[in-house]
Amino acid sequence: MGKRGSLKKIKTSIGGQALMEGIMMRGPKKTAIAVRLPNKEVYMEERKTEYIKDKYKIFNLPLMRGIGSVIDSLKIGHEAMMISAQKATELGEEEKSEGTESKFEEWLDKTFGDNITKIVIGIGSAIGICLSIFLFFFLPSWIYNSTVFSLPFFSSKVGRSTFEGIIKLLIFLLYMFLISKVKDIKRVFQYHGAEHKTIFCYENREALTVENVKKFRRFHPRCGTSFIVLMLIVGIFVGIFIPFRNSVLRAIFKILCIPLFASLGFELIRLCAKYDNILTRAIAAPGLWMQRISTAEPTDDMIEVAIKAMEKVIPENGEDQIDKDSKLNNMF
Repeated sequence: MGKRGSLKKIKTSIGGQALMEGIMMRGPKKTAIAVRLPNKEVYMEERKTEYIKDKYKIFNLPLMRGIGSVIDSLKIGHEAMMISAQKATELGEEEKSEGTESKFEEWLDKTFGDNITKIVIGIGSAIGICLSIFLFFFLPSWIYNSTVFSLPFFSSKVGRSTFEGIIKLLIFLLYMFLISKVKDIKRVFQYHGAEHKTIFCYENREALTVENVKKFRRFHPRCGTSFIVLMLIVGIFVGIFIPFRNSVLRAIFKILCIPLFASLGFELIRLCAKYDNILTRAIAAPGLWMQRISTAEPTDDMIEVAIKAMEKVIPENGEDQIDKDSKLNNMF
């Protein structure tokens, strides 16, 4: 890719996701998965990007497009994570030392074979969903009912929703901080930083080289972390209109409102993608701040992986470029 530094900056709809020892990049037509193998080589896999909006036109409509984008991101992201988990831990038979596996590991291999990674990730995902429901939907209401419900300001619907929203943000902040200290998760966060820096390099029309990518910041406004933060903030305003005080009923109602949170959060991210002004910078600010935790400075070999994935999904006709008239339905 030639030098492009003198060209006008662009915004791209290309988005990505950090994986286990790799990165997934998703463009308008293609999705690329790049994973650093244990032998230091880079495994590459490409596939056609399929959007739910192309199959069901309803997901092109305002609000509905946010739900469609989340479905696409979860589906494609889960598939990419499964591939990276298998490849990042994959060892050739010649690299395995006989007698080094415990009896339990031998039983797992014999019973589940190649499906063990999928099973572990599936169980982990199920536990994660249950824990998220407890932490973000039930616990804030329970804390409110047990502590400040009788105080003058907090006894109002606005006060209650504000209190619960602040608790959710604090829980999310604490959760992100704690997992960032786990070695394997920190590496994922480094790949997350490599993904953002590579996209910034491309948007600034610089040649995609390690040295060029390293110059750019790792905080990007069109990011899944920013989307989650915006969903939590949107939840504060929606929560004002929830009539239930009971913690369980309130939690159930909020779970049913997840599509609404996602839709409104997506429209806000979409607004930030198209415009750059005081309002959009204010909207993006909380998510950018949170990325100080969810991203980390990558190593050169991580940037190499990001570049390989990015180069595979850049369209020749520039259809990924965002402007005010773009039909932008997917960003992360």
